[in-house]
Amino acid sequence: MYYPISLTSLIIKTLILLVIAGLLGLWFGDFLLSAVVILSAVVIYQLYQMHKFNQWVWHRKQLSPPRISGAWERLYEGVFHVNKKHRKQRKELTELVKRFREGAEALPDAVVIMDNAGKIVWCNRLARIELGIKWPNDKGLRIDHLIRNEKFARYFHNQSFAEPMQVPSPVNDKKINEFRMMPYGKENVLLISRDITRIAQLEAMRGDFVANVSHELRTPLTVMNGYIEMLPYSELAEDSLAQKACVEMHKQSKHMQDLVDDLLILSRIESSAEKIYDNVIDMANIMRQIEIDAQRLNSDKGHTITFHVDPNLQVYGVATELRSAISNLVFNALNYTPNNGEIEVHWYRYAGKAVCKVIDNGQGIERKHIRRLTERFYRVDQARSRQTGGSGLGLSIVKHVLNHHNSSLNVKSRLGHGSEFSFSLPHQLVIPFSKTK
Repeated sequence: MYYPISLTSLIIKTLILLVIAGLLGLWFGDFLLSAVVILSAVVIYQLYQMHKFNQWVWHRKQLSPPRISGAWERLYEGVFHVNKKHRKQRKELTELVKRFREGAEALPDAVVIMDNAGKIVWCNRLARIELGIKWPNDKGLRIDHLIRNEKFARYFHNQSFAEPMQVPSPVNDKKINEFRMMPYGKENVLLISRDITRIAQLEAMRGDFVANVSHELRTPLTVMNGYIEMLPYSELAEDSLAQKACVEMHKQSKHMQDLVDDLLILSRIESSAEKIYDNVIDMANIMRQIEIDAQRLNSDKGHTITFHVDPNLQVYGVATELRSAISNLVFNALNYTPNNGEIEVHWYRYAGKAVCKVIDNGQGIERKHIRRLTERFYRVDQARSRQTGGSGLGLSIVKHVLNHHNSSLNVKSRLGHGSEFSFSLPHQLVIPFSKTK
């Protein structure tokens, strides 16, 4: 067992040596000579022990210390105790590193650890296959020298890792890889790459299918609507049953036409490559247009609609998309608020951001429905949705528009107390007040 050296014990031993030197001095009649002899013996003994200690520390063949007593025994035991502790810690660390590497090798993604300069520190087997990294030959090389892609280089150098990015695989340009980076430790960056070729293909096929089918349905629906609108004025109008059928057919074909239009809008937004920083939007003008449309739809509802708009608040973005998003929020409030309700629309600047809020005093929405509101065709109340004639795509369109503008939809609602739908555009999209003058 390890016992530390006692300072009191060392002092007592030193005093005993001085007492012995004094007694020998009295015996031989020369205190100085006896003190020199004893101290010389002590120094020679200590030098010899220091030599043995040095040999054991640097040239030992076994971990256990040699047999010795006294203060040097405590030193040997102390070093032995520390070494044993460090060996145990090194063993545990080695096991931990081994488990980490085994876990990283078992991941279905390519993993690369780099330093802050982008130099490769370590990679797993999948990274060597999917990214073409030659290990250990490429250790210390910059990752952007191996993955030669302009979009990837910008992503890495901008250090903006909040969102993943997609680029062709460096070893096969027909495959699509999704790259995600994140700080790792104090001085490292972790890169994770995933093959999303199949997902990208399925998403593209889905988008093309929806766009193509919606486009093909548009023409026959237009023709059908034209003929259905003519029927009530023909001889069939004299038959009440036929007239009722014509009205219902017109209503359902109009609903289907709206559904097709919304699908086309959603498909266009999803595939949009328009850059949001290329256009400055006069939001006050867009709000005026939305207010005019809202008042027209409100003719038989009796709602009190109030717009509070900051006329100097302009933003970068896509005008048609933002108008579509805000219109959907306002028209939803009109359709789902009982007659003679109150609706407020706000557009203002707050903490450097542009904020839009649509508040109503309608029936509200249960908490369990809120997180699913932006799903396609999701309806809180099927009966009310059929009455209002909605397509079920309005909030999904809002979600995709806001994603394109680096924002998201926030919903606050309580049953019987109405709802508040809001979003805020980041300060990077807001035109400074001085530039709006």
